[in-house]
Amino acid sequence: MKLSPFSLALAFLALINSVFAQNSASFDWKAGISKADITPKMAMPMAGFASRTHSSEGTLHPIWAKALVLQDSKGNKAAMISSDLLGFPKNVSDRIRDRIKLNFGLERAQILLNSSHTHSGPVIGDALTDIYILDNQQIESIKQYTQILEDQIVKMVGEALRNLEPVHLYAQNGVTRFQVNRRNNAANLLTQLTELQGPNDYAVPVIKVLNAKGDIKAIAFGYACHPTVLNGYDWSGDYPGFTQIELEKTYPGATALFFQSAGADQNPLPRNTVPLAKQYGMELAAAVVRVLEEDMRKLPSGLLTGYSELDLPLSTPPTEVEYTNFISSTTIPYQKRWAERMREKIRRGEKLISSYPYPVQVWSIGNQPVVSLGGELLIEYSIKIKQMLGADAFVFGYSNDVMAYVPSSMVLKEGSYEGESHTVYGLPSKWQVGIETRILNEVIQLSEKLDLIKNK
Repeated sequence: MKLSPFSLALAFLALINSVFAQNSASFDWKAGISKADITPKMAMPMAGFASRTHSSEGTLHPIWAKALVLQDSKGNKAAMISSDLLGFPKNVSDRIRDRIKLNFGLERAQILLNSSHTHSGPVIGDALTDIYILDNQQIESIKQYTQILEDQIVKMVGEALRNLEPVHLYAQNGVTRFQVNRRNNAANLLTQLTELQGPNDYAVPVIKVLNAKGDIKAIAFGYACHPTVLNGYDWSGDYPGFTQIELEKTYPGATALFFQSAGADQNPLPRNTVPLAKQYGMELAAAVVRVLEEDMRKLPSGLLTGYSELDLPLSTPPTEVEYTNFISSTTIPYQKRWAERMREKIRRGEKLISSYPYPVQVWSIGNQPVVSLGGELLIEYSIKIKQMLGADAFVFGYSNDVMAYVPSSMVLKEGSYEGESHTVYGLPSKWQVGIETRILNEVIQLSEKLDLIKNK
């Protein structure tokens, strides 16, 4: 029997749909992507450096927030959110995650809110109150921008959830070595050093998301290094921004998301020029491309998420008299403002906090361990977590809340900037000795619940 052209077309479409259905059925993961341009539309204060004296002047390249939502074959979901920001203070992070839960049903365990820690992004919320000297107009611009940012991120997660489609997931670590441990290597003597001192972790964690056509849909990657190459007055994502731009040029249609790792004591050196920021961006992009082009571990379907807020103790805060003496002795302006603010709280009868709800998050993405910790995380945490969970584990800092540096026990005892950042971030006192053990024990407990330690 001879079929009409119309019947042939219907048969052909039915065949295509059948093939697509079979192909889709072979995909155990779904993923959705969305992104939002979060570049401020107004001149406003820039985050990260106390030495800046006025608001932003322009844009080197746009800054972004991006979301990668994953869903396994059982319907378990999680949202990985990256951002070209210095860090989310607790009140902003809490509002964003509460709204995501209200609108989309995702718990805090299912939401990873990471900041790249670029020092060329905007001030948000009440972060680093004592660092910045702001007039009323600047304060209002921060309030307005923060509200817009929160709305953008919540909307972006909803779009990513609506964009879910069948995918394959792959993971692997790469390597690159432009980070320098700033505690153990003097920047001004860098050209004279014949050997750089550690500790360091040069890993470049990469997750590749392939869609049904075999195209790269998303690239989630990280590195442990401060984005402080640039210190001017133009918005940018610093070197991670240039890396994302390069990857999205190399893989048209793909979205690249950067997640800051444990880079609190790691600097890009040398620095302070745009060409250097581009160079480091391209070096990191090359490391990611190498991983993408080689064999990567295919991740079986299975998404487990764990989260807790650990009651992390602070040392006993100074008395009113001790704050007064510190005000008289310090020559650093922001430390004087910090101590005056703490003293005023005491005089008003306010009780200073003695601990902090520190966020600890552990995921298993197809048996790939992903540990995300709050604050400016020092590199020793990454090294020790990989000793516990395996060298392939991904470790991110600057996640869900950036409240202070999170030093190792050794650095806390040694002191210096990383060990005494409470005056920078506005905590009444520094961390109590022993926080490293508490944090690592919490990581172990969450990892055990997700069966990430049993075979280690």
